[in-house]
Amino acid sequence: MNADRSTTQPRILVSGGGIGGNAVALQLLRAGIRATVVERATAPRPGGQSVDLRGASGEVAERMGLMPGIRERQMDERGLIYLDDQGGEILRMDMAAFDGKGAVAEIEITRGDLNQVLLDQLAAAGGADYRYGEWITAIEQDADGVDVTFTSGATERFDLVIGADGLHSATRRLVFGPEADFSTYLGGYMSFFTMPTPAGLEPNWFSMHSLVGAVNIGLRPDFDPATCKAIITIRTDADPSLRRNVEAQQQLIREKLAGGGWEAGTIVAAMAEADDFYFDEVARIDMPSWSKGRVVLLGDSGYCGSPLTGQGTAMALTGGYLLAGEIAAHTGDLAQALVRYEELLRPFIEKSHELPPGGLKAMTPKSRLGIKAGHAVTRLMTSKLFRPLMIKMMSSTEDYALPDYSPHTV
Repeated sequence: MNADRSTTQPRILVSGGGIGGNAVALQLLRAGIRATVVERATAPRPGGQSVDLRGASGEVAERMGLMPGIRERQMDERGLIYLDDQGGEILRMDMAAFDGKGAVAEIEITRGDLNQVLLDQLAAAGGADYRYGEWITAIEQDADGVDVTFTSGATERFDLVIGADGLHSATRRLVFGPEADFSTYLGGYMSFFTMPTPAGLEPNWFSMHSLVGAVNIGLRPDFDPATCKAIITIRTDADPSLRRNVEAQQQLIREKLAGGGWEAGTIVAAMAEADDFYFDEVARIDMPSWSKGRVVLLGDSGYCGSPLTGQGTAMALTGGYLLAGEIAAHTGDLAQALVRYEELLRPFIEKSHELPPGGLKAMTPKSRLGIKAGHAVTRLMTSKLFRPLMIKMMSSTEDYALPDYSPHTV
């Protein structure tokens, strides 16, 4: 790829300090472009669900030099165990039997820890203009730039705005239109938080339990053996009143987990003390284009596939890498950079959006009979006979040809 550089580096604003936002800011900085990053939270957000790196995202992590930091924080997770009401084992899915290409990958790390690896690399590279507790309230653009108003009241002009502010992106709403135009509710809600590891939990294994009433709970090992990550999945009708209402969210969880068996009561008790409680709808974002003028979307803002795909981090990290690479290669023609970003990334996103068979309904049966049937299907799909098919399903994006943004190509 031939570089098309201007004598003056563009002023770029990144809205959102998550995986995608920090990835694109880091790669831009390494290309000599120091971006401004605004993040609504007042500090880096800890915890979060466990995410895996495989295929393109694993290659991106290698190319970006993230692997040493990831290895230091990598979790020792060896597979999945499905448990009954009393905590007895129903079936076990060993990661080793799937060559690290099953539901649990070879490299697993919490979202918060991966974000800290990116922040550490940003600091080592000289740092971005980072502003916590700040976010965009208005955007006006013309052919030459974008005027942005922040919640602090400040107004600044940029050459490009990158919206990496999540599923409920304010950037997307301000520039592209209402969330409802692009969001599809997939039938439920998920919650994640850190809690003390229960005494009876088998170390290094992701333990899962299905409750009657279309609820699934799980406990994943953490980097620190003293803690684990609670995961709660509830299939139910959409309820707009739950948005940003932590009290109502936790009340729903208490009601759904009441009398649930295994560690349901322990999880509910720990929930009230968690300082990283997260709750949101399971939804997918589909957009005909990720850019409009001088505003472009990255990660969940533009192409959230929902936690059901297991590809959220892969899409954000890979998207950030490609977007920065194209901007660095076309600093004198940002419009072309955005076209190239979408052309190159769209095939990867389309594959990453594929939901597991049955979606949330298969994951959260309503009846005890349905739960038993689900376990039977899982046992069959993880058998030696069907294992190659399972690996193929979990590796659908691994044939993606990742563009090379080595110095000699840009």
